[in-house]
Amino acid sequence: MMRRFVILLWVLFALSPAISATGEVRLHSHNDYLQAAPFYQAYAQRFASIEADVFATGTPGELLVAHEEGQLSSAPSLDEAYIEPLARAYRQNGGRAWKGSPLSPILLLDLKTPAIPTLESIVEKLGRYPEVFDPRANPFAVRVVVSGNTPPPERFADYPAFIAFDGRLLNYTPEQLQRVAMISLNLRDYTQWNGKGSMTEVDRREVVGAIAAVHALGKPVRFWGTPDGVTAWNTFHNLGVDYINTDQVEACAAFFRNFRNKNYRMGVQQSGDGSTARAKRLDKATAGFSGFRNDELQLSQPVEPYTPTFLNDGARKRVRNVILLIGDGMGLAQVCAANTVNGGLSLLKIKHIGLQETQAADAYTTDSAAAGSALATGRKHHNRHISMGPDGEVYPSMTDLFHADGRACGVATLGNIADATPAAFYGHSRERDNAEEIMSWLRDGKLTLLCGSGMRSLFEQNDGFGYPSVSRVEDINRAGGKVVCIDERMDEAASPQTLTLLADATREAISKLSSQGKAGFFLMVEGAKIDYAGHANSLHGSIVETLSFDLAVREALKFADSNGETLVVVTGDHETGGLTLVDGSDGEHSITAHYLTDDHTPIMLPVYAYGPAAADFTGVYQNTEIFHRIINAAGIKKVKK
Repeated sequence: MMRRFVILLWVLFALSPAISATGEVRLHSHNDYLQAAPFYQAYAQRFASIEADVFATGTPGELLVAHEEGQLSSAPSLDEAYIEPLARAYRQNGGRAWKGSPLSPILLLDLKTPAIPTLESIVEKLGRYPEVFDPRANPFAVRVVVSGNTPPPERFADYPAFIAFDGRLLNYTPEQLQRVAMISLNLRDYTQWNGKGSMTEVDRREVVGAIAAVHALGKPVRFWGTPDGVTAWNTFHNLGVDYINTDQVEACAAFFRNFRNKNYRMGVQQSGDGSTARAKRLDKATAGFSGFRNDELQLSQPVEPYTPTFLNDGARKRVRNVILLIGDGMGLAQVCAANTVNGGLSLLKIKHIGLQETQAADAYTTDSAAAGSALATGRKHHNRHISMGPDGEVYPSMTDLFHADGRACGVATLGNIADATPAAFYGHSRERDNAEEIMSWLRDGKLTLLCGSGMRSLFEQNDGFGYPSVSRVEDINRAGGKVVCIDERMDEAASPQTLTLLADATREAISKLSSQGKAGFFLMVEGAKIDYAGHANSLHGSIVETLSFDLAVREALKFADSNGETLVVVTGDHETGGLTLVDGSDGEHSITAHYLTDDHTPIMLPVYAYGPAAADFTGVYQNTEIFHRIINAAGIKKVKK
């Protein structure tokens, strides 16, 4: 009876999940003893499995850890390299590998010397620490798995229950299979794939078949002899490999950390508690996307792109109206990711495309203030400056020039109305955080419409800076004349409930400016929270905010087609996050990606132009050129560059 209980306990122990620090993917530190800090690097990353090659020497009970026999003279002992560090960790963490964590790592011992004498020494050493290695004494014990020169399966039962074995695809008896913790296979028996690009379909079927055969036995699978890099790790994960083999401990752990956030697939998903998705406030300074559950950013169906008519695209004719749409933080990777999961974007229907360089006057990597101000004024700026030179000189913006030309002007943002990008189109300051100074420029009355979130208290305490206000996008055109709309829904992350909000604001803004600007109008629309998502390294946020922005682009293109005298320019101010696409599927509308940084990057950005004079926006140029090309297209008096 006791033996049956021990076997049952071991089965439950062996099959319990060993999850890495990612909380999602089990990682195996292959030849861990070759790391710069053996054990500690993998342990710090909460690796699910750590491997050590073990040699028994001529000295009784001595076990050394090394890759080859010739290295034994300088090799550490198994005790000092692994057993004692694990024992210390368990003492410090209250009988667990990691404090407060139910996870139990595997110590995989690859025997390089004959099984029986080597294994006898291992059993004796581990038996000194039952609270660390024996699940009968501690349900959170380290799981010891023996590989390499293992005894024959018929001898498995000769060893204590806390010893498990690394199996192969053999015909085990049910009792023998109970002692197998995992099955490790040589990848080269199935494919010669080097980890670059994709496996051939023939090889893929071979690998998938091997995985299925292992899983049919109820065991997890690990491959050795594997390529070691991002493409390989992602491929093995997608194929269903249970333990990802790596010699690059930190890099592999970083790739899989928060891995659910690095994958997006269009489709229906509910919150873990079954509640419906809900929008939340975001704080740019604290990267509020980090607290936003990905299932709340999940869309159930694609956003329908708009296909323009192209009737006036590139024509040499009068430009009465200009709509400039700025995806804050939106680089080509964000566009590509959104396009893949959505199956198309309105902005990618645009045919005239250029590239802009984004550097600030005083830094290779720009902030939003310098970038937005360069777009607004055609002048390079120091970081943090809002349409103002280093000596305090006020640089005229597009709003100033279009207003002086008798055209109505508007600014709409899916963020705070005093943030750097919208501020650059109506205010001036040498400090982007001087909200009161920036908003005081509203008193000059050059804007017909300002729409966004935040700053209501500042707006009200300054008597509206001379503007009446409304609190809902839907009310923009119910107020006659000029208006400021502070709609706090625009402070929320784009979700299925708020996805169309920027598009709604764009449509209302176009209607307002069309009725107020008899000579034409200028409208700047900002997709503010693409940037927030990049700072928070939220792939879900980057994609959904880009789709929200694309809906605004759709509204602009539809108006341009109906009007015939409107130039639409779509671009970003900078890229945020260093987003890199790893893999994806057009057919499944899915993408896998990860971020290089939580800050801006200096990479060039695409510029999309549609309507009269759109051909003027092709080529490669500085961000300041966008201002000059818009001004020229609109026939407004030139300003000094």
